[in-house]
Amino acid sequence: MKKPLLLYIHGFNSSPQSLKANLMAEYCQAHRPDIKVVVPKLPNFPQQAAQLLESLVEEYRHQYNIALVGSSLGGYLSVWLNSKYGFRAAVVNPAVKPYELLADYLGEQTNPYTSESYLLEEHHIEELKQLDVAVIDNPSDFWLLQQEDDEVLDYRQAVERFQGGRQTVEKGGDHSFVDFDRYPEKIIEFLQL
Repeated sequence: MKKPLLLYIHGFNSSPQSLKANLMAEYCQAHRPDIKVVVPKLPNFPQQAAQLLESLVEEYRHQYNIALVGSSLGGYLSVWLNSKYGFRAAVVNPAVKPYELLADYLGEQTNPYTSESYLLEEHHIEELKQLDVAVIDNPSDFWLLQQEDDEVLDYRQAVERFQGGRQTVEKGGDHSFVDFDRYPEKIIEFLQL
């Protein structure tokens, strides 16, 4: 039987040090030490990030039952991985059309977690578009965790995108998803790890 693996996919200008990634890892360490938690540091550019995720999946999928937690841009990448491999995923304030959003971020960027500087260019937006999944084939693979007062993304896009899946939409909150520590146990149950 395959062992369980949680692949946490962080968002744009985030890192493995994100609070939600740490909360998931700490929960698993304390309550489900049998779950291998993998939180890769994603490259800043979409094509490279996708390649890294794919190589991790190829490395682990024969020995592990993989499930995903994706935050923001990580939610978008989770949909892409689901379309390729069928993984279950909890998506937290997910980006639905990041190629529209990130057009406003073209130019010099600095990751606040890593202090890395890099240049976001038009062709990176095209790379994001190439990862778009037109239709989610199995909405029941997804649990949307969304807060309405997300200051970065329009929460209604995600509610529409993940119709047919499980949804928890909370009033208030923000893009970081306030009080996320209420959810790790329920997420692991949903992911069937």
